[in-house]
Amino acid sequence: MSAVKGRRRPKYSELVYNGFWFSPEREALQALVTETQREGTGVVRLKLYKGNIIVVGRRSPKTLYEPKIATMEGHASAYDQSDATGFIRLNALRLKLRATLKDRGD
Repeated sequence: MSAVKGRRRPKYSELVYNGFWFSPEREALQALVTETQREGTGVVRLKLYKGNIIVVGRRSPKTLYEPKIATMEGHASAYDQSDATGFIRLNALRLKLRATLKDRGD
C-alpha cells in the first residue's frame, strides 16, 4: 500500500471500511497500487500493538535508498544546495505578495 499516498490512502481505506471492496473505485485504486508496486521486492517487519502498526525493519534487493544521495553533507553528496534556490523563491513569492498587500492596506 505504500504507493497509495496523499488523498488516495484515506479513500482506499474508506472504501474498504464501508464495504465497497468490489466497487469500481476500489478496483481502480488497486490497479494503481499494483502497477506502481510491480517492481517492489523485499521484506518488511511490522510490530502490531493495540491497533497500531510500527515498521521495525525493511530489506530489499532492489532498494532505492542510496546513502550518498540521502545525505546533504560532504563532498560525496548528490545534493546541490543551489538546486533549491528556484523552489524557495517560487514558494516565497506568494508570501512576499501577501506582505506587500498587507503593508499597503489592501
